[in-house]
Amino acid sequence: MFQFKGLQNTPSSLKSRLKIKSSQPMILNTLKSQTRSTEMDPGIWSKLPQELLEHILCFLPLKTFLNLRSTCKNFNSLVFTPSFVSKHSSGSHLSSFLLLSHPHFYCHFPLYDITIGSWHNLVVPASLFPSFVSELNLVSSSNGLLCFSLSNSCSFLVCNMLGKSSRVIQHPFFPFSFGLLTLVSTPKGYKIFMLCSKFLTNYAFVYDSKDHSWRRHDGFQPLLIDNLHQEGAFYKGSLCFSTPEPFSIVCFNLETGKWGNLYTEMPRGLTFVRLVSDAVKGKLYLVGGVGRNGISRSVELWELGEGGNWEELERLPELMCRKFVSVCYHNYEQVYCFWHEGMIFVCCLTWPEILYYKVSRRSWHWLPKCPLIPDKWSYGFKCFSFAPRLYAFA
Repeated sequence: MFQFKGLQNTPSSLKSRLKIKSSQPMILNTLKSQTRSTEMDPGIWSKLPQELLEHILCFLPLKTFLNLRSTCKNFNSLVFTPSFVSKHSSGSHLSSFLLLSHPHFYCHFPLYDITIGSWHNLVVPASLFPSFVSELNLVSSSNGLLCFSLSNSCSFLVCNMLGKSSRVIQHPFFPFSFGLLTLVSTPKGYKIFMLCSKFLTNYAFVYDSKDHSWRRHDGFQPLLIDNLHQEGAFYKGSLCFSTPEPFSIVCFNLETGKWGNLYTEMPRGLTFVRLVSDAVKGKLYLVGGVGRNGISRSVELWELGEGGNWEELERLPELMCRKFVSVCYHNYEQVYCFWHEGMIFVCCLTWPEILYYKVSRRSWHWLPKCPLIPDKWSYGFKCFSFAPRLYAFA
């Protein structure tokens, strides 16, 4: 079966040393040796240094590693160790998504996978929610964490669907009416900011996951008049909000609980203002309509420069602007914006299509309409950024 070139010219003494009787035994021996070489001695695994084992496991796909957690106590506890968190977080790449939420659709969320460009239906596992939960409304998201309002229990629920962790947070008092709720992920946990309109003088409330407590701070009256659907833009340790006309920007420092102003000259002719931020790169953007008498003729995008001035980046193309303005019916209170993975999304509660700007390409696009939304429910859906993180602990 096998032919060895040059064997005919091999000396007889060498032939006797080779002792080749037939090819079949050689095949069997070869297969056996290959089989033995692919087998892993369990004793070797048991003697591997812990840091080397962690280094090997961090290259596994996240889904595979999650399945391994049930095999032994070591793998189950490994997911919470700081060293493994650091290695896996830097080496793993997860898809990023957009979530659509509607108050009448509990636990079901249309989900858009940006990586493959398609819509899916996400069903939130019931195990994440307490047994008493019957109604929930998604109100904010940050770094893999989702914050729900549980209207029937006067509380909030912060959860990580990927890490399968959740926490119920009771309202500071009852009844509790809030607005401008913003979930902010921090290196040591997360914070929840909101304004309360129960009192004659508005107060700001901040929940800190480090000590699981609420703190009350002075509020800012004009903020509750406009921008009810716009979350704060996290910039240099503060949440930034725009005030109604005359437009200006105020900041709430999450550490000190103090309000301040961002002293910068606003662009002229603004009809509405929305702020978004790239927290990783520390950049602040302004999306605004430009026109007269409260009617927008164009939609433009600015970036806050190093000198504190707004530098114009792009203007929405005319045809896209006409469509966006027409679907909003000049009701700019329904317009909100958010940042997601290098993109700025501009949405309107009265229209299911979503407009976005890709910063790296400096181009505007429409997101494909979600086929999972019935036409009669085209109003009321709100879009959220969702970037799954295994180690965002609730």
